[in-house]
Amino acid sequence: MFPERIETDRLELTALTPENVPVLDYYDICSGNAGDDIDTVTEHLPWEPHDTPKETADYLDRLADQRAAGENAEFLVRPSDRGDESNDSSGDAATDAIAGAVGLAPHWDRRTGELGIWLREPFWGRGYYGEAFAELTRVAFDLLDLDAVEIVHRHGNANSRRATEKFVARFGGRHEGRLRNYWVGPGGPADAHRYTVTREEWEENR
Repeated sequence: MFPERIETDRLELTALTPENVPVLDYYDICSGNAGDDIDTVTEHLPWEPHDTPKETADYLDRLADQRAAGENAEFLVRPSDRGDESNDSSGDAATDAIAGAVGLAPHWDRRTGELGIWLREPFWGRGYYGEAFAELTRVAFDLLDLDAVEIVHRHGNANSRRATEKFVARFGGRHEGRLRNYWVGPGGPADAHRYTVTREEWEENR
């Protein structure tokens, strides 16, 4: 149902499954062992840093099961141009190419696909957010035949707000509002902001 690999101008998106990423490499990134300030990276994310390689292995297995069931498609984000990593000083060659992950979770009953992304700090500010989201929006509409995509970020996440507003404005979408206690993650419930782009808006602005 979901593509295994997607190429954009600067990125390679590969299905985030145990077959495509070594568990220990992904554990190093998700735990902070690759040199990232993992607490900063995960501050506004719905998951906490991984404590053990087994936690990472179980996580990758769950993603593979969700993909097979048509519930969620997570992709590993890698820059296709190695020169774009010149400012990345974290980790060894095996982990340097991993910029983060991006996902598309269809809500079939609402005919809506939820987009989500996280990136390691060295890859912030490069426009990867919009580039990856634009391609998964195409997948949502052209391949999955959904009617809208949505983006939800935790209130107070200034980086996500700026990137989301830019992406939504590009495709004619809108901010639906601030939702009280909608976000569920470490630290308990929090307010969230929801944005949407419909198929019609995307078609007019693609």
